Amino acid sequence: MVSRARDWFRQALRDLEHARRSLEFGDYEWACFAAHQAAEKAVKALYQCLGVEAWGHSVSRLLAGLPAHVRPPDDLVDAAKGLDKFYIPSRYPNAHPEGAPMDYFTRGDAEGAVSAAERIVRYVGEALQTRCGEGV
Repeated sequence: MVSRARDWFRQALRDLEHARRSLEFGDYEWACFAAHQAAEKAVKALYQCLGVEAWGHSVSRLLAGLPAHVRPPDDLVDAAKGLDKFYIPSRYPNAHPEGAPMDYFTRGDAEGAVSAAERIVRYVGEALQTRCGEGV
């Protein structure tokens, strides 16, 4: 398998920037979703550099499933669980009893999501550099 770790990580960085901009503009549901996407793509970059297939969209499960030598601390997995809660409800009205996603997401939600994604992306960036020799 050809490693596409650099491609995945570059897109993770782009998604993280999108999350920050969405937070700044008050598009809190999009900030939450983009933060989730940034974290997911970053973790999948790490799987790529390890030569391991990664399936699914649960950031916490992806992190917990990493080999022991690159598995993050539990608090980072817990931060990912918070991001996982945003994967569907941030996008689809039928995830809520009424209204649209934009009616349910707050600045606090978005700030927490961006912060969690930043931590995960930072962890993966360091792991890519030290464990896999990948520079972005």
